[in-house]
Amino acid sequence: MIVKMNKYAWLVYHKEYDAFLERLRSLGVVHVNAFQSTKDHPVIQKLISENKRVKTQIDYLNTLLKADEGEASKEQAGNLLTNPETEQLITKIENMRDRIATIDVSLGALEKERTALSVWGDFKYDTLRRLQDAGYKVTFYSCAESAYDENWEKEASVFVINTLQSIVYFIVVAPVDALLTVNADIVRMSQKDYGMVSAEIEAEKSRKAEIETTLLSIAHSNLHSLQNLHTTIENDTAWNDALAQTERKVDDKLMFIEGWIPYDQVSMLEQSLSASGYYYQQMEIKDEDQVPIKLKNNKFSQLFEPITKMYSLPNYQEFDPTPLFAPFFMLFFGLCFGDGGYGLLLIILSVFLRPRVKESMKPVLSLVMFFGLATLCVGTITGSFFGVTLAKDVSAFSSIKHYFLETGNLMIISLIIGFIHVVFAKFVAAWKIKVLRGFKYSLSAFGWIFIIISIGCALGLPALNVPLPQNVVYVLLGIAGLCSLIVLFYNLPGKNIFLNFGAGLWNTYNMVTGVIGDVLSYIRLYAIGLTGGLLGGVFNTMAIDMTSSLNPFVRWLPMLAILLFGHALNIALCTIGALVHPLRLIYVEYFKNSEFEGGGIDYKPFKKL
Repeated sequence: MIVKMNKYAWLVYHKEYDAFLERLRSLGVVHVNAFQSTKDHPVIQKLISENKRVKTQIDYLNTLLKADEGEASKEQAGNLLTNPETEQLITKIENMRDRIATIDVSLGALEKERTALSVWGDFKYDTLRRLQDAGYKVTFYSCAESAYDENWEKEASVFVINTLQSIVYFIVVAPVDALLTVNADIVRMSQKDYGMVSAEIEAEKSRKAEIETTLLSIAHSNLHSLQNLHTTIENDTAWNDALAQTERKVDDKLMFIEGWIPYDQVSMLEQSLSASGYYYQQMEIKDEDQVPIKLKNNKFSQLFEPITKMYSLPNYQEFDPTPLFAPFFMLFFGLCFGDGGYGLLLIILSVFLRPRVKESMKPVLSLVMFFGLATLCVGTITGSFFGVTLAKDVSAFSSIKHYFLETGNLMIISLIIGFIHVVFAKFVAAWKIKVLRGFKYSLSAFGWIFIIISIGCALGLPALNVPLPQNVVYVLLGIAGLCSLIVLFYNLPGKNIFLNFGAGLWNTYNMVTGVIGDVLSYIRLYAIGLTGGLLGGVFNTMAIDMTSSLNPFVRWLPMLAILLFGHALNIALCTIGALVHPLRLIYVEYFKNSEFEGGGIDYKPFKKL
């Protein structure tokens, strides 16, 4: 649910304003109302830029600490540096990283140079210089192997050094004044030999390792200083942002500021500010107000809040979609994964890892456990366990095979679930209209729900071999007909009948085509789940057939390797499908039919970190 917010305004004498802001910040419950942009505010933009700079170095040092193995990877708290000292340290870190970047560029060029020299072997230029002093010149050539002419060897001393990828690399030793007719490409050689380049590479690597060691030492001893500076800048940014959202009244003598407070914190806020003599006034919330959003859900629904936030927070005028789609998303995941063995594996993995991970990762593993539970339930109903179809492949289950869902039934169930989900979304949209505008404006939306359900039951249940008495069919069709009058002639209360009828016809076209297309989209639940189960069975068959000719005593090893690789790959593919496609069904089908608008801003109270 969305926490109810109250809007307050304060009028404070300018000499007391800093103390007031400090009191407001210490309470930590007021979201300052942002009525103007701070994009052109020089102080705030400078702080944001500096904060980004500090955060970049914190992330880099954290990366170094994670890469460092053993006990040394634990941060060793040193003396906390002052903020000016920390700023100097950041400049030092940036300079050292720039030097590393320069070394990396140099290493790239040297490695390229060494690769080019490697085809000629580890020769020494001193030897070539002695030949030159004796009146001979050495020329380096390369040509295609098919273009090499042995007649060249009659004109001068030709030495083939290497042949790689059909390219011949050779040198020609001849007197300085000799005219050569070698029709090959002359190779421009480096002024350094292979050994010299290798020595330079090792020297550059040594320089880089020395700098990285220094940076790692800084990470161990001074990371907390950078984090302290980051927190200070965050607090300064919030403080200046509050000042920027303050209006000056009566020749700058009075300071006016507005903010949002969760309803359950209002009493505490009023008591604290009244005790200090500050004047406040509760304001009326207007339609154009951008009310900050704070979500409050039970422990189960909280796990799905990141999915909502990944799309958009709801605005203050609508419902929190999280608890409404959470059970459906869990079910969709289970249908897409579709294998009980994989679900059991997810449960075991999450239970094992949850006590061993950071606090921030525990909700993720709890969500994985719920996903695994849904997958286990679906896999049990369909009789699929690590790609094994229990009803067909295991004789012990043959007596109860009629209890397992067949493939065709699963497709029908996916469509039924889609129908229910779309109708539920339509109900949410209708209820939102009722709450915001009134019952008469929601009659058309509720009418469509009854039309869809009535016609769906009248036509769908007999198609599923569920007989309906003729009287019941007549009642259902009568309800649909009565509601049709409402959606055709009362969809725009207060407008004339012709306008209503025209809008009703257009809505009918959109509704019929939209609902049918949306329900058919849920076939993907069946298709993705079926693909995962079939692929698991393929890997099982491969493991058996490909090792059938091996000795039974050694056969288990390649079988195990094929099964582990195959099922690991299948689990990875199923995970992608079981996340992407439920997200699509929620973000497209559900959000569209529930008329979810979004666009809410996150509740961020003004407080000192």
